[in-house]
Amino acid sequence: MQLDTKKLEALLGRVAGELAAAMGTPLVVLGDELGLFKALAQAGPSSPAELAGRTGCAERYVREWLCAQAAAGYVEYDAGTERFSMSPEQAAVFANENGPAFFPAAFEMVAANVRDAAKVRAAFKTGQGIGWHEHDPGLFRGFERFFRTVYGSHLLGEWIPALEGVKARLEEGAKVADVGCGHGVTTVMMARAFPRSAFIGFDYHPESVERARQAAREAKVSNAAFEVATAKSFSGSGYDLVAFFDCLHDMGDPVGAARYACRALRSDGTLLLVEPNAGDRLEDNLNPIGRLFYAASTLVCTPCSLAQEVGLALGTQAGEKRLREVITEAGFRQFRRAAATPFNLVFEARP
Repeated sequence: MQLDTKKLEALLGRVAGELAAAMGTPLVVLGDELGLFKALAQAGPSSPAELAGRTGCAERYVREWLCAQAAAGYVEYDAGTERFSMSPEQAAVFANENGPAFFPAAFEMVAANVRDAAKVRAAFKTGQGIGWHEHDPGLFRGFERFFRTVYGSHLLGEWIPALEGVKARLEEGAKVADVGCGHGVTTVMMARAFPRSAFIGFDYHPESVERARQAAREAKVSNAAFEVATAKSFSGSGYDLVAFFDCLHDMGDPVGAARYACRALRSDGTLLLVEPNAGDRLEDNLNPIGRLFYAASTLVCTPCSLAQEVGLALGTQAGEKRLREVITEAGFRQFRRAAATPFNLVFEARP
C-alpha cells in the first residue's frame, strides 16, 4: 500500500508535538510541586539563578526546566535580557491555584495514570477491573485540586441556581447527601455557602473520607460530616438533595445507586447529577475534550466500574440519552438538563 507523503508528514508532525507535550507532563508536575511556577509569577522577570535561589533548587536544573517551559509556551523568554517571566494568562493557568483556570493538578492525574500503566495493561488481558482505591495516590490529590477549580467556577454560581427551588431550600436549611464525595471538595464548598443546611459526604474509600474530614476542619465548617459508605448503603433518608458529582459513571451498578438515591429523597426532593460532557454518538465526541475523556475512561473510569458488582461500565462519555435511561430506570419520573460547560453536563431529576 502506497503512503500519502503529505498525510504521513502531517501525522508525524502532530505526533511529534504530542510526544513533546507528553514528555513535558512530569516537568509541569515538578514545577508545581517545587513552587517554580508560583515563584516566577510572583517575582517577575528572573534569571535561572534567581529563580533557583528563591525556590531552593539547583540552578542548572532550573535553567533546563525554564527552557523547556519556554519552548512549550508556558513561560516567556526575553532574549535581550536572558530572563524568563510569566504573562497574566500563563500565571492564571500554572500558578494561581485558587483561580478558575488552574491546570497543573490535571497533569498530576496524568502522571499518576502513567505510574498505574502496568495495572491497566494486566486488566486489558484479564478483563478484570481496577478499584478506585487501587490507584496511585497522585490521582486522588490531582482529582481534588483540579475539580476544586472546576466546581469552584460553576457549582454555586451556576449549577445550583439552575435547579428548581433548590437554592432557596438550601438557604432555609436542607438535608443533603453528597454521594461519592471523594476528598469532600463539593461537600465543603456547599456547606460553607449554605450554613443553615446539613451536608453528609459518603465515599467507600476510607482514606478519602479522612481527607474530606480534614478539609472540613481546615475550612472551619461545622455543618459537614463524612461517612464511609457505598452509593447503595449510605445512611439517612428524607434528603432534600442527593448529589453525584462526576462519579455515577464510575459505579458498577449506576441504576442501583440512582434507585437507592431515589428512595433516600423526600417525595419533593432533587437529584443533582454532574457528568462529563459528551454527545450521544461516538462521532459527536471525536474532538480534544472527547479524546481526553475517553483516555480517562480507559485508564480509570471503566476499570473502576468493572471492579464492582454488575460492572455496567457506562464510561466517561455515556452521553445524555444513556444517562436519562439509567435515571428513569431507577424510578425518577422527571429528568432534564439544567446546565452545561465544555467539561460537564448538569442534570436535575425528581422522583
